[in-house]
Amino acid sequence: MKILIVEDNADLREVIARSLTKERYVVETAEDYSTARTKAFVYEYDCILLDIMLPDGNGLDLLREFAKRGKHVNVIILSAKDSIEDKVNGLELGADDYLPKPFHLAELHARIRSIMRRQKRKGENIIKLGNVSIYPDTFSVEVNGTPLDIVRKEYDILYYLFNRPGRLVEKQTLAEAVWGDSIDQADNFDFIYAQMKNLRKRLTAAGASIEIKTVYGFGYKLVEK
Repeated sequence: MKILIVEDNADLREVIARSLTKERYVVETAEDYSTARTKAFVYEYDCILLDIMLPDGNGLDLLREFAKRGKHVNVIILSAKDSIEDKVNGLELGADDYLPKPFHLAELHARIRSIMRRQKRKGENIIKLGNVSIYPDTFSVEVNGTPLDIVRKEYDILYYLFNRPGRLVEKQTLAEAVWGDSIDQADNFDFIYAQMKNLRKRLTAAGASIEIKTVYGFGYKLVEK
């Protein structure tokens, strides 16, 4: 799961980034409006943590542009401006939550998990496809109720595809989601091939009723057999 932190305070930005990295999120940052705008429309994020008052703009304008372009992204507003008007404006413009500063990191983590449960898992703590179950809160996978031994990047790949069953996912999009935005500068995607090969072997050996198909020249698609 990839998160973009839009925050002009370097110390706070770093604290949030470190805490989310420890929680196994892929974390990207932006220190101003222009950087946030560029990243938001070039890359894909599961959640954006958005400050309102930025040195070169207002975070609410980014929400307005999301709405104008029909782009949906989960957004939690993080702002020291704890007024009813700011909250109402942010939520009406499409933000999913509002967390006033200062806040506890534990609460931020809880709100991110809550949004993802609502948006992608219909409030459930588990995702199922065929005989495979993923438990995002514990980063674990089961096949027919038996735990699947899986390494971190394999889990991240499976989790990303699980949230997009039957959809074609381009190799670059998958790479950016699992390894971060800077991976778009890589010369090739051999690192994905290696992880995908191992993941497929584990799923097959465990008797999974799902498979990750390769769409040559494009990417991958997770389907039931």
